[in-house]
Amino acid sequence: MTLSDTSAARTGEAVLAAEGLTKHFPVRRGLADLLARRSRVVHAVDDVTLTLRRGRVTALVGESGSGKSTVARLLSQLYSRTSGDIRLHGRISTVRGGRAFRAYARRVQMIFQDPFASLNPVHTIRYHLTRALRIHGNGGRSRAELEQALHALLTRVSLTPPERYLDKFPHELSGGQRQRVAIARALGADPEVLLADEPVSMLDVSIRLGVLNLLRDLKERLHLAILYITHDIASARYFADETLVMYAGRMVEGGDSETVTQRPAHPYTRLLIESAPDPDTIQGSAQAAAEHTPEDRAGGEPPSLIAPPTGCRFHPRCPAVMPRCSVELPPRLTVGDADGHWAACWLYAPDEVGK
Repeated sequence: MTLSDTSAARTGEAVLAAEGLTKHFPVRRGLADLLARRSRVVHAVDDVTLTLRRGRVTALVGESGSGKSTVARLLSQLYSRTSGDIRLHGRISTVRGGRAFRAYARRVQMIFQDPFASLNPVHTIRYHLTRALRIHGNGGRSRAELEQALHALLTRVSLTPPERYLDKFPHELSGGQRQRVAIARALGADPEVLLADEPVSMLDVSIRLGVLNLLRDLKERLHLAILYITHDIASARYFADETLVMYAGRMVEGGDSETVTQRPAHPYTRLLIESAPDPDTIQGSAQAAAEHTPEDRAGGEPPSLIAPPTGCRFHPRCPAVMPRCSVELPPRLTVGDADGHWAACWLYAPDEVGK
């Protein structure tokens, strides 16, 4: 009996958590830096706290460069963290390779954005899945048991009949089929957590829904905890139970997906939602155009992460900026419209509410 099979009664249990997770990448020192005796870093991720729970999907949403993929690589321990803790079932986990990393990877698996780049083009699907099963001790003791395990993996990701796919090379499959193989390879470890880094962004629109439905089915049947990284906040509403929003390396809003996507609190989250295609605007509706005044639109570009703005990192682009926003870093503040809905925005400070 697998670990996933024995966990049905513990849906909602915290499996993997990050507390104050921070990652700074050093910048190569130029002549000016050497003369000034200074060292600079890229503030890729700062003070990220989140919890992944069994049988639930947590979406991490933000534009490119916001630090989402770095968070996934930190949680998978492909990157070492600058500070903060990663807890697996409540215990702080730090691995640096070898057997400890293999044991960790057996429980926490990652699905990468590009399925073609993550599969070795000179090896067959049989090779990729066999290697995953044997590394994690799930390949059985005989050739017949291994063959049975291979068939079970492909059947689980709806690549049937398995014989049609086992001896093919990655280039012989479509993008959606390759991503299903990548998911099957991750399942070969029988993990508790899947870290899905934009798993459908490189797929045709027509097949994205099928892959998301597959992940949802796996979550429900195997009681997995899934981190779903995306820049598409609409898919987060469809697929995720909880949505967290990142901007310039920091968390700015969080709550259940329905609340965050339908009643966004942080100005940046509103910007993300308004940037999604609107059928009324596409059809040239005069009323829709009139409702979006210049003051509603946040202009400018994301800030430099080498020298990020003081205070709230969104304040240079925020249409609701206040003097304190450029000086003080806002903490997580309760919005008050739903349980667990918070925003790191001074608009929700007790002395600002009701003004």
